[in-house]
Amino acid sequence: MKILYGVQATGNGHITRARAMAAAFAKTDIQVDFLFSGRPQDELFDMQPFGDFQVRRGITFATAAGRVLWSKTILKNNLFQLFRDSDQLLVDDYDLVITDYEPITARAGRRAGIKVLGLGHQYAFTHRNVPLLCPSPLHRWVMNNLAPADVALGLHWHHFDEPLLPPVAPVSTPPLESEKDLCLVYLPFESLEQIQQLLAPFNDKQFLIYHPQASDCEMGQFSFRSPSRKGFQQDLARAGAVICNAGFELPSEALQLGKKLLVKPVLKQMEQLSNAQALEQLGLAKTMPELDTTIVAQWLQEQASSRVVYPDVAGQIVDWIADWILTGMQTPVAELAGRLWAASSITRGYPLKRAEIKSQPEYQSL
Repeated sequence: MKILYGVQATGNGHITRARAMAAAFAKTDIQVDFLFSGRPQDELFDMQPFGDFQVRRGITFATAAGRVLWSKTILKNNLFQLFRDSDQLLVDDYDLVITDYEPITARAGRRAGIKVLGLGHQYAFTHRNVPLLCPSPLHRWVMNNLAPADVALGLHWHHFDEPLLPPVAPVSTPPLESEKDLCLVYLPFESLEQIQQLLAPFNDKQFLIYHPQASDCEMGQFSFRSPSRKGFQQDLARAGAVICNAGFELPSEALQLGKKLLVKPVLKQMEQLSNAQALEQLGLAKTMPELDTTIVAQWLQEQASSRVVYPDVAGQIVDWIADWILTGMQTPVAELAGRLWAASSITRGYPLKRAEIKSQPEYQSL
């Protein structure tokens, strides 16, 4: 059996999820070839689990000062090259194409008549009960058409009475004791200067700041770190708290490790704004619409968060895929989702009823 696995590489979260899936596939006889798009190859790091992977330009967002710049995003991307790459990608030898919101592999699979499986957080937003903050017609069109799939496995922190799966959160058992005064910070869309200004008043805490523009150094209460998968995972395990953007994968890892969590969404980015709202309403994290020292101070005084325990989601997805390819019969997604949620646990915040998912006014204008 052969699978082509496309990964949207604009954010590290998609790659993190793909690492967990690669490890699960490695336990089977299925051959998986990976393709990454949305980031230059020289900016990818710690990619050994993916073997001889392919890279394409794809699409990405233009950001500045913690918000998406839509006009520059349109100018930055080349849709003609995206369509050309998908037309030229050879997929006829594959039994299945998996796309983690990666458009080139999704479109190539559709063109060749190969089944396309969408796997990722973005596919959760196609379900009507999932909180989705003020989507414009353009946002909705992009969400539904960027990386189309025949079958979709949407991932989220709660099922919202829909056939959604828990996160693929590849973390090991956390240490018995975290360093409660140590906070890991990952805000790659904010400037280092803004991050320092935000955290400077809290000189009784230690902050480990990972950032694409950082060089490894120590400066008072700040420890700056350049991107490193191994170092980041080690520091995440020992930190008592996490400040990050409102993506999906890092908050999922932090929740499974039982870390106190504060998220700041990338503004004008519908997915992150919706994630921030969902985390707040599920009682899983505190949010700040913009960098705000007062909110950080309040959050630092709060007690540690409860730990969410997810099962081996990646392993069960791989078993589900293998059975589908071998037998030609697809077990209903709702059945897979039910098994996984039954094996998940949390001590607070769940389950919410749909009526409890309400709009938060502070995000409406952002």
